[in-house]
Amino acid sequence: MPPALFLHSLTSVCLIAEIIHNKFVLGVPLHRQLSEIDRLDYHTSEATLTNWVIKAAQHLSPLYEELHQQLCSTHHLQGDETPIEVLREPGKAATSKSYMWVVRTPIKQQNSIVYYAYSATRSGDFAQSVYEGYQAVLQCDGYSGYNLLGMSVHRMGCWAHVRRKFYDATQSHTKGAQELLYLIDEMFTKEREWQAYSWRRLHSCLRKILKRFWRIMNHTEVLPQSLFGKAITYAQSQRPYLDQIINDSVIDWSNNASERNMKSLVIGRKNWLFGTSTQGAESTAIWMTFIKSAKANHINPRQYLTDLLKASTVLPAFPKPEELAVYLSWNYRKHQNVD
Repeated sequence: MPPALFLHSLTSVCLIAEIIHNKFVLGVPLHRQLSEIDRLDYHTSEATLTNWVIKAAQHLSPLYEELHQQLCSTHHLQGDETPIEVLREPGKAATSKSYMWVVRTPIKQQNSIVYYAYSATRSGDFAQSVYEGYQAVLQCDGYSGYNLLGMSVHRMGCWAHVRRKFYDATQSHTKGAQELLYLIDEMFTKEREWQAYSWRRLHSCLRKILKRFWRIMNHTEVLPQSLFGKAITYAQSQRPYLDQIINDSVIDWSNNASERNMKSLVIGRKNWLFGTSTQGAESTAIWMTFIKSAKANHINPRQYLTDLLKASTVLPAFPKPEELAVYLSWNYRKHQNVD
């Protein structure tokens, strides 16, 4: 018999991997998976499935922490956060907001990592813990919590956030908003069209559009509390971070890659609605990290989850980084290609 994942349990690695895949890849809540498990002539409860998911995540927490260490050693990152609901959180009402943070490497970088972290708050203190030890480039939105990261983190802005505010202004037919929105769209178009060209040529083209954008905006008079006024205020407040992107060939013009990763969580959240406990929310962060990192490295997530769970039964209680390295998604992919 292969080593058991849980002592005194009839469950198998493959069954738990399937349950986790169905929930976090296909978005099927645990209570809806029970009927399918019943057809296998194994009768259990939703509480038992929840316990399996949490305990299995805890078995793989050393690899999760190693991914965080690898993440903070890279030279470019993108970050975002979104609210989630956790019913039984100490000191908080069931309807209060908790948060899931996502940090990832840009698409242009090799060895892709997508890392999720759960927090009871959206405070800058948690941002400091997520980016602890990181001293390079971070692309994020204008949320003030990132200000606590200090000077060691070189922040860059996101033009997609700026665009949304100008798009909202155009919906109210505000004079002048359409022209600025057109210039933002032109920047995105040039970035897509010129991917095959040298960075120098793209840099020169974008710089001309940027100068025109800021010149028009600075000479535009508008009511501060209007949608157009708020769009201009936001863009101006983010200008130091937005202008930095043009000097970096790795960072994208927008932070949409991390937002797409966050959207996957939001879609799943619509099906399972909330987390019951903090342990459940933390396990969600762990499984989403492994699944999204696998997808980013073009790995079959179901097979990857199965192999990770099998590895957790033979790894020592306190594995060394070199023992975990083979299970990092990009190294795992290389071994799969060799096989």
